[in-house]
Amino acid sequence: MHFDLPPIDQQAERLIELGIHEMAGLSANDVRAAAAAGQGDAGLLTVHEKLAPASVLTPLLALENKRGFVVVDMGDVDLFAPTEQATLPESALHLLGGVDRGDHLANWSPDEALPAIIDAERTPLTLTEGIHWLLQRPDILERGKCFMTIGSRLRKPDGSFDTRTPAVWISNGTGRDGKDNRNAPKVGWCWWGNRHTWLGFASASDRAPLPN
Repeated sequence: MHFDLPPIDQQAERLIELGIHEMAGLSANDVRAAAAAGQGDAGLLTVHEKLAPASVLTPLLALENKRGFVVVDMGDVDLFAPTEQATLPESALHLLGGVDRGDHLANWSPDEALPAIIDAERTPLTLTEGIHWLLQRPDILERGKCFMTIGSRLRKPDGSFDTRTPAVWISNGTGRDGKDNRNAPKVGWCWWGNRHTWLGFASASDRAPLPN
């Protein structure tokens, strides 16, 4: 499903309001200048994950006054890196075009969804890109309609991929999540070969670097 985004200059102000520029070692003017360079283009303004990793961004997510969190068994969340199908520009900020939640792929496994995304000439979102999307549009995360970010994978020492796959959904507050986290945005994982009726696959049409 497609969701309209605020104008890029408003997205820049949102990132500045959240303090992401400071976390990333950028000035407010850096962010505004990059946004100005992208004016006239539609897309999601995103800070490179090397500057703003998932562990830093996740607590900035919020739904119903509940802050986002990373599941306890994903302490290595920042080691999940972009795959070759989701290569990031080297610039500090970039634009993602045509971002989609991938509802039509719900109940597909990641290994089934990835070829479909590539065949459609699209690119899977990385985890931090998905978080940026939710920082601009928290309402994209809905019960029963959340998404995976299979552009991020973790390489094991032998070169193979860890079978955990990052996703963002809404916690039920059960188990190790804790009841206080009920209805909070949750960064977790699912197995690469499993299907979930309530998880689509977020993707974009393209990535465009913005001047540093």
